[in-house]
Amino acid sequence: MPLPKTIATICARRGSKGLPGKNIRDFAGKPLIVHSIEQALACPEIDAVYVSTDDEAIAAVARAAGATVPYLRPAELAGDCAPKLPVIEHLVRFLERQGQAVVRVVDLQPTSPLRDAADISAALRAHPEADLVVSVKDAADNPYFNLVERGDGGWVHLSKGQGSTRRQEAPAVYALNGSIYVWQRAALAHAAIHGLWSVHIAPFVMPRWKSVDIDDLEDFEHALWLYRRHAESTP
Repeated sequence: MPLPKTIATICARRGSKGLPGKNIRDFAGKPLIVHSIEQALACPEIDAVYVSTDDEAIAAVARAAGATVPYLRPAELAGDCAPKLPVIEHLVRFLERQGQAVVRVVDLQPTSPLRDAADISAALRAHPEADLVVSVKDAADNPYFNLVERGDGGWVHLSKGQGSTRRQEAPAVYALNGSIYVWQRAALAHAAIHGLWSVHIAPFVMPRWKSVDIDDLEDFEHALWLYRRHAESTP
């Protein structure tokens, strides 16, 4: 019987309209995706690191960094409109057909280089009762305080509640930062069919500075500035 494994998945396709080639663009001396690969390899709870990509250049960089790329992603899972959950499920099912026993899947977004291995480990230890643990940040705006929506007649009203006179009195709300998703295997299979919000989800709160998601050149430059600023301040 194969030993149950916790694996990391990193999904990185060729196309990017906001910043072409971003997944292997140099970020602080190494391709962007390599930061996520090295963080996963440094996490003691993770048994193996896999990259799902449709691009041979990305695959070559990933393999050189120590990740396993078992195949190039099929075309139906590689387009702009391809959702991520079926991509992860496709990879896990492939591994299971090879005889691997997967119990947890840690999906790491390659465009979130400011997390570290300690963040991943902490997310893995948090909320073992949850189907899914998602990384979040404190939201900049709050539906109980300053987010409004249109109602009858086109007039706006607060999105939730009756309103708080001070931000500190409003219930805490969070924004997904996309950095870390810790899936129980059965929950991943369920969500791949029924959607992300069909399972029990717990939050893992990360600092705002670690929550930058690189989508375009402005994000890239901001993330690089934050990386250098915090690297210089670390003894």
